[in-house]
Amino acid sequence: MNEFYVRERIASLRGLKNVSAREMSISLAQNENYINRIENGKALPSMTALFGICDYFNITMKEFFEEENKDPEFMKEIIRDIYFLDHRQMEHIHEIIKYIIKK
Repeated sequence: MNEFYVRERIASLRGLKNVSAREMSISLAQNENYINRIENGKALPSMTALFGICDYFNITMKEFFEEENKDPEFMKEIIRDIYFLDHRQMEHIHEIIKYIIKK
């Protein structure tokens, strides 16, 4: 994992949220080019700024750095919904997931 990951992760999460780099920068109370500069490799966020970025995406720092978790905010929503299922229903969901992964 390196600075390229941070840039790509921010761009990916921003795309999922469907907001422009300018909109995100302004929402973070930064210069309107702030996120654009990060994504273009001209800057890196400080740790404090990275916490703010994670808050913006409604994810934890851990979730930000989980490479296999492509959409952490949606994943949390799915997990919240799973709590309402009984064991049999969860088994069905698990079988569907395994089937899809095989494809």
